[in-house]
This record gives sequence, structure tokens and C-alpha cells, in this order.
Amino acid sequence: MDLQKILNDLKNCPCGKEHTMATRVVEISSGATARVGQILTDAGFPKKLLLVADENTLGASAGLLESLNDAGFETKKIIYKNMMYAKVEQVNELKALCSDIDGIISVGTGSLNDICRVTAFDMKKRFCIFATAPSMDGFASDTAPIIENNFKNSWKAEQPEVIIADTKILAKAPVELKAAGFGDMVAKYIGILDWRIANLLIDEYYCPAVADITMQGLNKVVALADKVTEEDEAAAGSIMEGLVLSGIGMKLAMSSRPASGAEHVVSHFWECYKLARGIWPEFHGKKVGVASVLINRIYRNIADRVVDVDPIADPTDWDDVRAQFSPEQIPELMKLNTPTITDKIDPARLKACWPEIRRLIKEILPTDEQLMSMMKAAGAVTEPEDVHVSPELLVTGLRYHAYMRYRVLLTRLMPMLQLDIMDFLN
Repeated sequence: MDLQKILNDLKNCPCGKEHTMATRVVEISSGATARVGQILTDAGFPKKLLLVADENTLGASAGLLESLNDAGFETKKIIYKNMMYAKVEQVNELKALCSDIDGIISVGTGSLNDICRVTAFDMKKRFCIFATAPSMDGFASDTAPIIENNFKNSWKAEQPEVIIADTKILAKAPVELKAAGFGDMVAKYIGILDWRIANLLIDEYYCPAVADITMQGLNKVVALADKVTEEDEAAAGSIMEGLVLSGIGMKLAMSSRPASGAEHVVSHFWECYKLARGIWPEFHGKKVGVASVLINRIYRNIADRVVDVDPIADPTDWDDVRAQFSPEQIPELMKLNTPTITDKIDPARLKACWPEIRRLIKEILPTDEQLMSMMKAAGAVTEPEDVHVSPELLVTGLRYHAYMRYRVLLTRLMPMLQLDIMDFLN
């Protein structure tokens, strides 16, 4: 992947921002495991490393430790049983191991990467990733979703200097994980749309060039939908490239906006609800894919059915909102809503922008039939019951998720539009 070309193309960007990234090397190739030590040496990576993995990811990475040892790296290791979600307690655990190391290598994906990137940022350590599955879009991101008090929020994190993936390993990753990566990517349709809407309504920063980079990654992945379930190295490598491009888009925008919209927040609501009750909440991309199908369908139905609107000032009943969250979640919830994002939105401007919002929905989002076809071709699940979301949790999540972020989302505008989101699910 030619990272320098990406930066060169963004010089003097019309958006007015200087785009930068910390990632300098992305190596996605067959047999890359045996070359990890040399790749890191060539990149000038420090020799004293903390290696973080779980038993599954380390088991998939045969030859990695030998490659590091042969290249003269000293590795302190922490190997988890099975890393399922990233919590602040695990970040603190890693921080305590950083006094005598200079760099961190995360072996795996998802939550393992997230606790490492936050630790690297807080402890000022250099960071790299050895990916074991094309299962999520945050490899090159500089933010990480971390759970504290059963509330999942985005934390500032370190973008990896080096990302390495062996297509032999990627191709053999469990189908469920590869399908989860596909589900995480289709969310970009909604992420870009919600970003455009925020730009329209409150002049939130938006960069068309960064959005285009994200869409390039998305298009690369969806073109290979029917290859996701196969043990195809070329397809796995291309999907990984698309996932990395999405994370690069987040870094270039200095925001997760290009990669996530209402669908991610719905997924976070479901996850936090389950964590508060001690229930395993399913893989991130798996949930996000289902939420993307739901939100895509809702947004398309709104564009088709709601020709004109008469918005009012946000009438949210905050006692009702608080009642939907567990007690330990409420302080963070109210912090994000004091003030709340709709305080920035003029109802008259929302009314004036409505025709353009409808146009953007139809321009950016696939039809329900198109998205369902993609998801099924990729072996990705599409129904709430597939991620163990009950009818009751489905309704609650759709109605109340948007309060978990200080962010303009079309779903957050529903009270102002005097619309019930459930009227547009079918």
C-alpha cells in the first residue's frame, strides 16, 4: 500500500486541514510472518517489545516469535485466554508492564489492538500490529472503543507505525470473523451519510477527499463479497487493504466520522446493555453488520416516505432516557448530553436542509435489497436474533442509542422531526 501517495494526493487539500498519519508501513503479503522481524528492523522499530496476544491469535501466528527472536527483538509477553472486549482494567494492566519496554506489538485484531493502542498512546510507546483476521476496520485508527463502567466510549489512541498481515493466516481465519469484517465495512455507507448530514446542519468539518478514501476501501471489500467465506489469499489480502484504508480515513479526518454512524452506536447500545448484565455481546463487526442493515432500511424508508418535515426544538424527556440505562452508565450518558448535540441545531435549518438530506440518503445508501444481497454473499448475518438481540432490546436500542454520543446522527433528530423510528423499520 502506497501510503506516501495517499499523503501526496492530500497536499493542499481543499478542506483546509493538513492531513497526517503515523502509519509508515503496511505489509499485506503471503508468508509475511517469517519476515516480521526484518520488516520491523527496516522500519527502525525498537528492540524491546511488549507482545500482547490471546491463545487463539498466538496459535494462528506460528513462526512469529521465531522471526522476532532471529531479528534480535526482546519480547515480554502477556497472553490472554480469549480477548473478547476491551476494558479499562486491561489497559491499566498493560500500562503496568511498560516500564522496561520501548514498543508494543499487538498480535490479533479488535479488542487486543484497542487495549494496545490506548496503552501505547498513554505511555508514549511505539506501536505495531500483526493482524490475524480481517475482522474489523480499525487497524489503522487512532481511536479505540474502551469499556468503563459498562459504557463504551471512544478513547484517544496511538495509530500503529507498522501493520503486518500474512494472507495465509487471513485466508484461514474463521468465516465468522471474516464476515464480521465485512459487516464492519458496510457501515461506512451510513457513516459517510451521517457525516454529510452533520456538515449540512451544524457546519461540522467534512472532507470529501477523506470520504473518498473510505469509499475506495468500502468498494474494494464489497466487490469481493462472494469471496469472503473462501480460503482465498488474494481476496483476504484485498479485504484487509480495504479495512486498513478505512482506519486511515479516520486518522486523516481526526475523527471516526468516515467509518461509523448510527449503526455503530446501535451496536454499542446493545453491547453495553449486555455487559451490564454479564452477557457476551457477540463480535463487534457481526453486531455492526446487523445494525447497518436496520439503519440503512430505516433511512431509506424515511427518505421515501417523509417528503416534508416541520421540525421543533428537541423535546427529549430526559427522565425517560435515563431510565433506559443502568445506574453506572448514567454519569457518562449525561456528561455527553450536557449540553446535548441538538442544542446546536436550528429547526428552521433542518427544515430547509430536508430535501438535500433525502437526496443524500438515496445517493449514498444502497437499497435494502442491494445491502441484503451483499451481506448474504459474504456469509454475514442480517437479523437481530442472529446476534441475540430480543425484540424488546431491538426497540430500546433503536430509540435510545443516539444519546450515547455527542454527535449529529439522523436517528438523533427523530424527536425534532416528530417521527418514531419504529414506524420506518418495515
